[in-house]
Amino acid sequence: MMSVVACVTGKHNLWLVLLAALVCTSGSWAIIRLFQRAASTKGLQSLGWHFLTATAAGCSIWCTHFIAMLAYEPGAPVTFDPVLTIISLLVAIGGSLLGFTIAASGLTRLAPIVGGSLLGLAISAMHYTGMIAYRVQGIMEWDMSYLVASVVLSVVLSAISLHVARLGSFGPNKVVASGVLVLAIVSLHFTAMAAFRVTPLAIANAFSDQGALHAMALAIALVGLIIIGTGLASYLIDDRTRADSYQQLRHMALNDNLTGLPNRASFNERLDQEIGFARGTNGKLALVCIDLDRFKEVNDLRGHSAGDEVLRILALRMSNLLREGEFAARLGGDEFAAIHRMKDHEDLVEFLSRVEAALFKPIRMDDYEVTTGASIGVALYPDNADTKEMLVNNGDLAMYRAKADVTKAICFYEQSMDETVRARRTLAGELREALDNNQLDLHYQVQTSVSTGEVRGYEVLLRWNHPKHGFIPPSEFIPLAEETGLILQMGEWVLRTACTTAATWTPRYKIAVNLSPVQFAHSDLPKLIHEILLETRLPANRLELELTESTIISDKIRTLDILRRIKALGVTIALDDFGTGYSSLDTLRAFPFDTIKLDRSFMREVETSPQAKAIIRAVLALGTSLSIPVLAEGIETQSQLSILDDEGCDAAQGFFLGRPAPLEQIMISGQITMTDTGTMRDTTIRDRSRNGAGHGFDETTAFLDFGPRMRSPV
Repeated sequence: MMSVVACVTGKHNLWLVLLAALVCTSGSWAIIRLFQRAASTKGLQSLGWHFLTATAAGCSIWCTHFIAMLAYEPGAPVTFDPVLTIISLLVAIGGSLLGFTIAASGLTRLAPIVGGSLLGLAISAMHYTGMIAYRVQGIMEWDMSYLVASVVLSVVLSAISLHVARLGSFGPNKVVASGVLVLAIVSLHFTAMAAFRVTPLAIANAFSDQGALHAMALAIALVGLIIIGTGLASYLIDDRTRADSYQQLRHMALNDNLTGLPNRASFNERLDQEIGFARGTNGKLALVCIDLDRFKEVNDLRGHSAGDEVLRILALRMSNLLREGEFAARLGGDEFAAIHRMKDHEDLVEFLSRVEAALFKPIRMDDYEVTTGASIGVALYPDNADTKEMLVNNGDLAMYRAKADVTKAICFYEQSMDETVRARRTLAGELREALDNNQLDLHYQVQTSVSTGEVRGYEVLLRWNHPKHGFIPPSEFIPLAEETGLILQMGEWVLRTACTTAATWTPRYKIAVNLSPVQFAHSDLPKLIHEILLETRLPANRLELELTESTIISDKIRTLDILRRIKALGVTIALDDFGTGYSSLDTLRAFPFDTIKLDRSFMREVETSPQAKAIIRAVLALGTSLSIPVLAEGIETQSQLSILDDEGCDAAQGFFLGRPAPLEQIMISGQITMTDTGTMRDTTIRDRSRNGAGHGFDETTAFLDFGPRMRSPV
């Protein structure tokens, strides 16, 4: 008999050793990736990934061990106990599952080390269970020092491997963790085999069928690689699915769902990139801001589905016209933007021509055509701005200038636009001061009977006498008040002051106050009017509220509901600027107005235009048939008044009958006297605005006439 030290002096089959190394290396590489995926998931999905990881780990470790055992030829017949062999596989899988689960738990900073240590113990338990299943016709001895060293190496290296794997999923971490895990498996096996000594026994007719053992090793390797490959395939499939899902989510996050064009987030990202490119190459960049002009009409007349189709068609056209260095996005609603890398001015003009042609080309839909048109503003980098924020702001300014100028579809940014904006901001601040300092005043314009000249009432007008600049036209400060929100505070003050003053008049004339579209976006207007009438003690039938057809059209159902609630208070309702809207007859059919106010534009031509005179006659006949009085605006001559008298008009107002004047001047003329003056109140804006918003009026705006042809909210 002779003594053989396993794995040191024993005879080995080289190709089986290489096969074991292949299984160990590929298995470790797959194990670390599966473990990191399991650690990144939660709940039942995490348990599934841990089980898959443990299965791949147990099989690869077990296959490595048994292929390496079969590679050793001890010089004596060898067999394996089937039960213990299967148990060793289950030990590897179960121990790995426990170790990986704890390592990924995050319960403590030491969890990866604890879990890795348990993995190392599982590897050791698998190995020594497998060695117990090893049956050789010889005397087996163990060196305990090598045995303990093998377990320590397995535990320490496995702990290090999972610790590195949990530090991050970067490439270097994966390579290091996989390599250390290979060392843990290999060092355990070979150190443990160094502890194992076999003294063969010479037994007659005893031999091992090496061919069968080698075939079994190959079969084990194939099964192990298949299992490892299955786990890795699951990883790759999930990784591809996640990548596809990420790309889909990213596309949804960066693109408009309706049109497919890039959205605002994508636009901002691309604009940053293009500005960086232009800065690095000393190039120029054009930002094109686009707002469709007649898109709202499409929605109102054809419905939102037609509007969506128009947006899709325009987006497709813009996508098709783009070339290298060009980009287009939908920012929201009917707003678009484009970016163009400039070569020269002619190149930019050619790009703008393509954009304009795409936006202005008619769109055929069923049996009708739509042409939305657009207002286009252009700002250049770095000529007009040196930052993204300034470039976008200047592009918007140019676009708003194009929208305001009906003769231009495309407008380039100019320095004067900034000066205009600064002037408006300054005026807005001064308007706020005027509100706080009670610098606004009310004027009144008389309304009289055409046939008798009797005073029927007065229309309330707001005036601002600036301490430095003098009289500021309402056409300037009213839109500004709307933009800044001051219109709400201003409107309540006007309505309350007018009602308070009128309550003291003798005779008890009616006052007229116009309503704006802004206040009909809110539901508290009837409540505010009711509160003011109760507070001022003005009878409801002495207050008339006027609104234009455009106010109703913007939200017909809501507006008519609010009007019915106001009319239920006893307040009368007048339809202002009649004849200028596109649905006058339908408006009269939808709501029982108390007065029709004929637009002043007809009176300018009534003396020279038979058509204007015919329209006036038709409106008066309509009013008579509907039992609605008609009041004509803009009377400036005796001839105009005579024509109205001949045609049977009920009432009129205008410069010929009386210019707007402050209440003191009207009182001096004797048209109005004040009674019960004790009820007059100091209704300053600051005191009556209820902290700047108004009781209920933060959702409303009074809307007053400001003189000839000027209708503005307040």
